[in-house]
Amino acid sequence: MKTQQWQALIEGMLEAVLLVDPIELLVLAANRSAHDLLQVPGGTLIGKAVIDLAAAPEDVFFWEDAAAGLSDNIFSETVLQRADGGTIQVERRVTLVRTGMDSNMYVVAIRDHTNQRHVENELEKLIAELRATLESTADGILVTDLEGGIRSYNHLFAKLWTLPDELLTQRDDQAIYAWMDKCMVDASHYSERLGAINRSPLMEATDVLVLRSGKILERVTLPQYARGRAIGRVYSYRDITQRLADEARLQLAAKVFESSTDAIFITDAEQKIITTNPSFEQLTSYTEQEMIGKSPSDFFSEESNAVLVKQLLEDLETKGFWEGELWNRRKNGHAYLCMISLVRVQDETGNTMHYIGFFKDRTETHTAKQKIEELAFSDVLTGLPNRLLLAERIKQSISAASRNSSSFALLFLDLDHFKQINDSLGHPFGDRVLIDVTERLKKCIRQVDTASRLGGDEFVLLLHQADAHGAEICARRVLEELNAPFTLDGMSFSVSCSIGVALYPADGNNMDDLIKNADSAMYHVKERGRSDFRFYQRQMNVGLLSRMKLDHAMRQALEHDGFRLHYQPLVNIDSGEVFGAEALIRWHDKDLGEVSPAQFIPIAEETGVIVAIGNWVMHTAIRQAALWNLDRKLRISVNVSALQFQQSDFVDNVAKALADAGLTPDCLELELTESILIRDVEEAIIKLESLSVLGIKLAIDDFGTGYSSLSYLKRFPISKLKIDRSFVMHLPDDESDVAIVTAIISLAHALKLRVIAEGVETEEQRTQLKTLGCDELQGYLYSPALSVHDFEAWYRKVMPGLPLHHQH
Repeated sequence: MKTQQWQALIEGMLEAVLLVDPIELLVLAANRSAHDLLQVPGGTLIGKAVIDLAAAPEDVFFWEDAAAGLSDNIFSETVLQRADGGTIQVERRVTLVRTGMDSNMYVVAIRDHTNQRHVENELEKLIAELRATLESTADGILVTDLEGGIRSYNHLFAKLWTLPDELLTQRDDQAIYAWMDKCMVDASHYSERLGAINRSPLMEATDVLVLRSGKILERVTLPQYARGRAIGRVYSYRDITQRLADEARLQLAAKVFESSTDAIFITDAEQKIITTNPSFEQLTSYTEQEMIGKSPSDFFSEESNAVLVKQLLEDLETKGFWEGELWNRRKNGHAYLCMISLVRVQDETGNTMHYIGFFKDRTETHTAKQKIEELAFSDVLTGLPNRLLLAERIKQSISAASRNSSSFALLFLDLDHFKQINDSLGHPFGDRVLIDVTERLKKCIRQVDTASRLGGDEFVLLLHQADAHGAEICARRVLEELNAPFTLDGMSFSVSCSIGVALYPADGNNMDDLIKNADSAMYHVKERGRSDFRFYQRQMNVGLLSRMKLDHAMRQALEHDGFRLHYQPLVNIDSGEVFGAEALIRWHDKDLGEVSPAQFIPIAEETGVIVAIGNWVMHTAIRQAALWNLDRKLRISVNVSALQFQQSDFVDNVAKALADAGLTPDCLELELTESILIRDVEEAIIKLESLSVLGIKLAIDDFGTGYSSLSYLKRFPISKLKIDRSFVMHLPDDESDVAIVTAIISLAHALKLRVIAEGVETEEQRTQLKTLGCDELQGYLYSPALSVHDFEAWYRKVMPGLPLHHQH
């Protein structure tokens, strides 16, 4: 059924309907309801990429799934983009429909979902009433779910914790919790206590919290019930600073002082120590009597601490709090690293009453942390941060960027042709190259940035608070730095790289998405010649998934005999005799329809499945030639891919295919491109001579279109040159093409090689080629590529009297 007929059919539907191409994801047809729903003029949706209608990241992922073939029937709710920039909530069903023997399309049915807005308005009214109730209480209230997610809090809670304005205007639970942690004097104990509460949903608890501001809060924790089940937790906070001031000695002794595992000292208003707790003596070996009357500056009297102690005392006076690490000595002289928190306690009038110091031994933790970081977070070869540390740095960058509404960039680097260095010079040499590359990458980034090695020759650069312009500057600097010559063991060589760039948050809001998208952008650089950089674009993912879909479908076709061969006749230009045929692969997929070799062969070469496909073509064509040659001698021509030719057992496989089918080698002609032959000349000579000794004919395909080096023509045992169709199509009118074809034919005949021209479609082209001395032809002038049955019927028609019967 044609698209116009589908258009007529869907116009009668009340729902908005789109018809979408399953490979390109372009709109093929759309009814009036679809245009009305999206507020666009009639007919303007045709040819539009369906991904351009997406208004949310989830919808992009939806079409990525469709492109990857994960489902042929998907129902979902989503948001679509209207012409005026607004969005509309819809329900959508996407169904893959077969429209013919070799074609399919997606049918996308869309229904307006805005009627639910009324229900949401009623819900908002109820929430407003609950909010008014929450604000009327005299305590600061925080309500969470069982997982700790913040469901609500009132104004007094924000005031008690002095939440900054930016946290009041955005929904960021982790940022609020981080702020509360930052406010605490004893943050570690506070976190442990919260952990215990969260692990016990029914726990009822009362705690006293000491804030850095000097404020002391009483926290009452109660479970929240609904229908007899615990559904969350309610925390109420009350400022008891004044009450504790009246009971200062009791609170210090009972709540904090004696039972604390931290070493604690308390000073008077003049910073003279008046008491210490038991943990202080255990850590420092100094008794309470030895410490009374000393000041913190006397205690932390190490010479290396002088500047830091002066700074902390100044901060203590101006800010009321200081926290940090100091190296100190015990009474016996042994050094230890301690984590210290100092807070100034004031009375209700703002006058200083006491200074309290909390500290604990961090020596073992510090040593262990250094060792762990060295072992767990660094790449063994280069010393760069590995994936684990990179993940931490990206997490920190995301946190900072979300707080500041800023961005950062991720550059994914892959060295070009690095495998050739490892294969030719060995892995130890390749490792030294990677170390040199690492040093050059370090020169290209700032101190706040991170260079990481993921493994092999893949690197990631994390550029802190960088926008697209900053990422471009860094990418160009890297390309320039790596393009400079390398010298190792007296050998000079160059190393280029391909770079993909992803920006936060536009290209992903987590590490996996950012790396995946930067990798996708880098892949596009590789496709387009390497040694460059490219920014990620959303369509790249759809393209990548489409390639993955084709790769999977090709492997299925190999497994289930989905490929077939057609044969195009090869004709002697003088006698008109059909002396052979070129085997050409064809593929019809049940979901994708007829897929052109120009579409799937490049992907097969990228993924490596071309080797298996090439072997199938070789064996199938040789078997068919053997059947035809029971009647008469007919040569079969087979194309060979670069990856297939590079296989170490290529010659043995061809010989085995000939032996298995019983075909004489001179009935097989292999077509190879120039790029295959000049990639590794010495290795190519060995293989070509082995094939020639067997008696197999060898031809150069697409001659003149690659990187020609005439020296190989006299070194390689070649018997034929094939003139590419690009030189034939404009004959006899284009003087340049006439000159090129004349030169190719003259060169070939001088070297005693035959010449065949492909793509011959007109009698004028045949006449010109014959005049110029071409030996053989193929093209639509005689016949397109035909199935086995059609080729045999055509052959009997044009070559009467010469039998050619398909043997069953």
